[in-house]
Amino acid sequence: MKSLLMTATLTALMATSAFAQDISGKLVLYTSQPNADAQQTVDAFKAKYPEVEVEWFRDGTTKVMAKLRAEFEAGTPQPDLLLIADMVTMEGLEAEGRLMAYPEADTSAYDPAIMDAEGHYFSTKLITTGIVYNTAAEMVPTSYKDLLKPEAKGKIAMPSPLTSGAATIHMAALTAHGDLGWDVYEGLAAQGANPQGGNGGTYKAVAGGEALYGFVVDFLPIREKLKGAPVEFVFPAEGVSAVTEPVAILSTAKNPDAAKAFVDFLISEEGQELAAAMGYLPAHPAVQAPEGFPARDQIKLIEFDPAAALSNDMDNKEKFLEIFGG
Repeated sequence: MKSLLMTATLTALMATSAFAQDISGKLVLYTSQPNADAQQTVDAFKAKYPEVEVEWFRDGTTKVMAKLRAEFEAGTPQPDLLLIADMVTMEGLEAEGRLMAYPEADTSAYDPAIMDAEGHYFSTKLITTGIVYNTAAEMVPTSYKDLLKPEAKGKIAMPSPLTSGAATIHMAALTAHGDLGWDVYEGLAAQGANPQGGNGGTYKAVAGGEALYGFVVDFLPIREKLKGAPVEFVFPAEGVSAVTEPVAILSTAKNPDAAKAFVDFLISEEGQELAAAMGYLPAHPAVQAPEGFPARDQIKLIEFDPAAALSNDMDNKEKFLEIFGG
């Protein structure tokens, strides 16, 4: 019996090793990660699977999806994998049958709420959006409503939900919040805010003093503050919205084995430690948060319904355009 067990174990190990050795060929990734982080992620994966040639394209989630939609229409989708901002976009793709299920992926350590039950997408991080301010600012905001005070007028930068997936989720979360709603966005427009571009541009405007306040994803100011940048990140009293940067394999993937290996790497403890080392809050509960973040139990998340956000997405964006103009 013992001999049979050892033989079975050895066979399984050999099969796993053979599988790892068979991971090769070209792998195409479309991602919304910042360039440096995308390169670091790809480099770490290639160190593990040197026979894989990874080709990647990077832009904001909205622009990535516009490129992919054009490819769908032409019948020539290029990526094997998507690593983009939010679950709402993934749910839309899943509903269209665009994603390949990978139920064998090991998600046992994760909160089921951030993973697709059928294995169509897998959350890799918790990226919250709150308030960033320049340390030269006289007012220290503690609430989103503080940005509607006279001290902030003409000094606010924001990413656009027409460009940024995280900004889209933030808009959906804040406008569905009973104490905030669309009044906050109308107030921001009255304050002279001009949402444009992605989070990187908003961060640079605040860090450079062009603006003093803004909405931005947490990791940019938190990790840059550690390098001496004159910024602070605020987790407002009302809470923060969150995106989970899910990864998914397209149903049209040309190299599904390498794509599955990429997913496995991202959600492994090794992959999650890489995320933490880059300054992100890992989705894996056993991996320690990076320096500069509060304990998870001190981070209040605004309640969010991704299905409702998907259903209301067009109406929300039309309302946004009404307020801020095209």
